[in-house]
Amino acid sequence: MSESSTGAAAVEAVSEAAAAAGNWRRAGVAGAAIGVLAAGAAAGVAIERLTVGRGMRKKARLALDASGPYGSLRGMPGTAYADDGTELSYEVEEVEPAEGADRAGGAGQAPRRRRLFGRREPAPVTVVFSHGYCLSQDSWHFQRAALRGVVRAVYWDQRSHARSARGVDQLEHDVPVSIDQLGRDLKAVIDAAAPEGPLVLVGHSMGGMTTMALADQFPELIRDRVVGVALIGTSSGQLGEVNFGLPVAGMNAVRRVLPGLLRALGSQAELVERGRRATADLFAGVIKRYSFSRKDVDPAIARFAERMIEATPIDVVAEFYPAFAEHDKAAALKHFAELPVLVLAGNEDLVTPSEHSEAIAQLLPDAELVLVPDAGHLVMLEHPEVVMDRLADLLVRAGAVQGAGRRA
Repeated sequence: MSESSTGAAAVEAVSEAAAAAGNWRRAGVAGAAIGVLAAGAAAGVAIERLTVGRGMRKKARLALDASGPYGSLRGMPGTAYADDGTELSYEVEEVEPAEGADRAGGAGQAPRRRRLFGRREPAPVTVVFSHGYCLSQDSWHFQRAALRGVVRAVYWDQRSHARSARGVDQLEHDVPVSIDQLGRDLKAVIDAAAPEGPLVLVGHSMGGMTTMALADQFPELIRDRVVGVALIGTSSGQLGEVNFGLPVAGMNAVRRVLPGLLRALGSQAELVERGRRATADLFAGVIKRYSFSRKDVDPAIARFAERMIEATPIDVVAEFYPAFAEHDKAAALKHFAELPVLVLAGNEDLVTPSEHSEAIAQLLPDAELVLVPDAGHLVMLEHPEVVMDRLADLLVRAGAVQGAGRRA
């Protein structure tokens, strides 16, 4: 691209951003504030976005939504209940019968099990996957596809996300969301979906923090049942110091206004959602920037991530955000010290920088630390083969699958 055409693209980007800000003003005062932020963010994605017309981008999104297989995998559904009554949706994937089992038990019949009176086979290892902020259980699409039938697995949606209900305490009693609450939610899911047998806990971003909160509040569960842990793109604390790739001075200003701005947005959710739709093109670029590092990421995967984040209501985004500044679970990591642990992060993660994973690994010196080159925050979607390879190795070390039976 020539210097003159680059300049023209930048001018057009500013014009689009200004128009977007106008749309936000029509959606309300809070929307206008976000429009300004969107206008600033547009500069970083302008050149890439402006290679395709707006109408064509909309048509491409619709085509990707119609054809993309991502997020289509489903298991046996179930419901757990949090301590405040919130309904938490989960799905279970069971282990497939061994090859030849149908012949052993007759056509269409389960194989006959032989056991001594009063004894039964031990419960299988269950791998429990906890997703991140503004995502859903579908964010584990590639790992789920690789593990189907190989291990017993539970995937769940955090409160107020995807198929789980809005948090009762938040909706009816105005109780702030806390990472500790999420840890108790995970305990409720385990009690309902995997009440017995060994566990491997896998958490991404907020899901990793949820896993730490579980350990902090239920150390006996970790001691008695957990046989492995994977902490992916997450942090044990000090998230208030993350600058999201912005200049320090600019980030300090954002930190001062963001909590109040999010509260304002949450109180005008309907207006803001209207403005959010009006500036979908701008936010698609912002989402891609903070989710992935590679420029050549599959457009269908980028759109899949965009859909998950778009589906999170703005008032949910607002009510969860303050919990991250208060998150500090470094002391809870000691409960994982005797276990096989995988700590993995993208080395270009702007949301939970890889330094936070390195800090976790320093507190767990026997953990395997993996920093994935050219990877952003959604490393399990951007580099699924790397994540699945290391996760498969963890499952072998934890005894969840046999080494010879790795199918990842």
